[in-house]
Amino acid sequence: MIRTALIIAASTLVLCLVPRPSHAQNFGNAPWCAVTDRGSGEVVWDCQFRTFDECVPNVLAGNRGFCNVNPYYVGPAVTTPNSRRRRS
Repeated sequence: MIRTALIIAASTLVLCLVPRPSHAQNFGNAPWCAVTDRGSGEVVWDCQFRTFDECVPNVLAGNRGFCNVNPYYVGPAVTTPNSRRRRS
């Protein structure tokens, strides 16, 4: 009886922790995203635009949405020049 209860509790816990598909999709790694509503709660973040001006035509082309900064954008690594001076 206790063993059955433990198995049921463990199964319930596993089912609660399984990742479920989200209602939002995000693809691309650029600074700007066209965020569009596909209906029934499905939102798509199309993050392939380098500038705001590149994004706007996609949103105005009949898609209901707006342009937004990509919250997950990872830009190129910036290197700082070495500031050491040589002594002669």
